[in-house]
Parts: sequence; structure tokens; C-alpha cells
Amino acid sequence: MLKSLYSGISGMKGFQTKLDVIGNNVANVNTVGFKKSRVMFQDILNQNIAGASAPTAQQGGVNPKQIGLGTTIASIDTIHTPGSPMTTGVGTDLAIDGEAFFVVSGESPGGGDVPIFLTKAGNFTRDANGDLVNSNGYFVTGVVTDATGVPKNVRINITEDQVNLDMNGNPQVFSYYSIDSNGYINVVREDGVSGKLAMDSVGKYYLSTDVNSDENISLATAVVSNPGGLKKIGNTMFEVTSNADSKTVTPTRIENNSGGKMISGTLEMSNVDLTEEFTEMIVAQRGFQANARTITTSDSILEEVVNLKR
Repeated sequence: MLKSLYSGISGMKGFQTKLDVIGNNVANVNTVGFKKSRVMFQDILNQNIAGASAPTAQQGGVNPKQIGLGTTIASIDTIHTPGSPMTTGVGTDLAIDGEAFFVVSGESPGGGDVPIFLTKAGNFTRDANGDLVNSNGYFVTGVVTDATGVPKNVRINITEDQVNLDMNGNPQVFSYYSIDSNGYINVVREDGVSGKLAMDSVGKYYLSTDVNSDENISLATAVVSNPGGLKKIGNTMFEVTSNADSKTVTPTRIENNSGGKMISGTLEMSNVDLTEEFTEMIVAQRGFQANARTITTSDSILEEVVNLKR
């Protein structure tokens, strides 16, 4: 059988995969924090017809003769270029101007070895219990540090001051909160006192007037050495793999990991460029058609061979 048949099939399969990736990119053109993907091809085995020979005093060298046997997918890369910022004016909508990712968890942070996920989607809200969560109910991880600077993951609960009680011994409710560029939560108590949301050594939330206290809670962020090695798990979240970072990723304050700055009232949108995607769609379509034509041409040749017997 003609090798061009199988080469054409491999090409069609490759361009089908490319169209699948392009379709997913286009579908997520307005998805908050989405990172587009691209397909890279490579050739596969080559049949050696003749090997190379070195030049001698009597004649020159001869190059090898090889027939390629098609193509395959080399990689499907996730491109972590920044998306366009969209101003929303909502205080809990956050974007990171830098390489850091927000850290979220399906379980309450600080309760042991809790799996974490990374995301660029900063559309956070408070739930009925006052916990800061993402749109899928995952807890947004906060961080405090001890006297030696070791970070500790905590849940961010913006409800009431459990340490500085009122005259009747009741907790005072937080009437307002905002998030600054370093991820600290600025709160205002119902008695008008303002400060930072903090957590003491026994796990109680309170308003801290010391802006440099290690107990002040900030949104945890993480920076990985190879963002392309992160694994997409859906819901615009990523899972850390062994090729994303050579060591265990520890969520820390954004000011400590040089991850950039947080911008309140703004969301980072998808980094999909429709002009580029539609151009690549045309390339994939024509590539698929060309490989299909290779198969039909090979079929015509085989038909002629079969008809020789007549």
C-alpha cells in the first residue's frame, strides 16, 4: 500500500486536533482568567532508502535518502501571556499584574495537607458564612506569617471582630472591607475603627491596627517556575505538576514572592486573540483538505494498479 495514505491520515488527525484546540480557545474568548492553547506538530519515523556516505579522494559525499511517514502532535502548549484587563468596579474582583496566581482550595485552608489549585480568575465573593470564595465555592486561601516569616494558610472570613468585643462582650461586625494591592484585607468595624483583617494564634479573627503585624491576613499567591507545566482541571483552575515546579509550591504573600501587584475592581480576561485564532482555523482547514486530497489521489493510483489486471 502507498505510504502517502497513512501520511495523509496522520495529517488529517493532527489538523482535527488543531481544530479542537482552536474551537476551545474561541469558545472561551470571554472566560475570566482563561489561558489559550496551541498545537505544535512534529514528523514521525522516516524510512531510510539509502544511508549517507562520506567524501573520499575519488568522489564526493552522498546525502541520506529518506521517506517521511507522516506527522504527529509534538505538544499542546498552554500560553500564559496576560489577558486584557476589564474594569468592573466590584471591590472583590481582582486581577494580578504579574506572574503570581491566586490560590484556592476545595477544603478549608489550614486544616492539614489540603490540596491547592491556582487560578487567574479573581471574581471572588463572600458566601453566607462570610468566607471569601470563588464562583465555584472554592475557598480563597489567605496567609499569615509567624515571627520567623514562615507562611501559614488560613481561611479568609470577613464577618466580625472576635477579639475586640463591645461593652456587652459581643463581637463587633465588620461593616466594610476592601483589598489593597498587596492582598491585605482592609476592614472597618461597626464602631468606625479601621484596620487590617488579622488572625491570632488561636484562630480568632480580629481588626489589627498594626499594619506591619505578622498576623495580618493577605490573599495567598503562588509563583511557579514553569507555568506551561500546570495542568488545567476545569473551572479556570490549574493543578501543580512535577514539571511546573521542581519543589513543593508554598502559597505566600505577593510582596514576598515578587509576583506583581493586585488590582481591585478589575478582572483579567481571556488572552485569546480572535484574529489569530481565525487565521489558524483557515490554516487547519486547508491543511485538512490538502491531506484529504493526498488520500484521494493515492486511492486513484491504487485504482489504476487494480485495473491493470483487466
